[in-house]
Amino acid sequence: MKKLFVLGDSISIHYGPFLREMVRGVYEYARKQTTGAGSADGQPVDANGGDSALALVYLCDYLYTESPDVLLLNCGLHDLRTDPETGQKQVPLEAYQANLQEILRLVPRDVRLVWVRTTPVDDHTHNSRQVGFQRFDRDVVQYNAVADRLCQEAGVYTIDLYGFTRGLGGDLFCDHVHFAERVRELQAAFIAGHLLAWS
Repeated sequence: MKKLFVLGDSISIHYGPFLREMVRGVYEYARKQTTGAGSADGQPVDANGGDSALALVYLCDYLYTESPDVLLLNCGLHDLRTDPETGQKQVPLEAYQANLQEILRLVPRDVRLVWVRTTPVDDHTHNSRQVGFQRFDRDVVQYNAVADRLCQEAGVYTIDLYGFTRGLGGDLFCDHVHFAERVRELQAAFIAGHLLAWS
């Protein structure tokens, strides 16, 4: 059975249980766990992949010891976190590009890398909450554009979870950035459809 490894933000954690069931029998599903390399101050130390810098550090360790058949990867929502006082991004766009370039270089040729585009943000709802940082959908679009270009140049298969999710219409979110249960299941089905089509 092929091994599928998922590294992504909390969006992937939420659709993960649905995806695991949908690919059962075709893929052995695994993802980043609560222990392992890549934890850093101010960064998630659980199953959350964090920003592109943390994803790069984690993959350096993981790919040294493991070799999945398919690596389902996303990072961006943490990168574009914006300091409300300074406007500074957690990972500026140029650094995000450099991190993705290094990730693309790092992944072995015998591992099929699949990039998942970062999901939409509801600016008003997100930024009206006291979460210590802001997010803007215009930044999601910018960061996705950088990833799109790099993946296209490298011949990396891309799943447009941004476009798919936005196309589901209103009433998508359960809070400031995460999606309702029905949306999570639809996201998983969308991704599973791509994975199973060429499994």
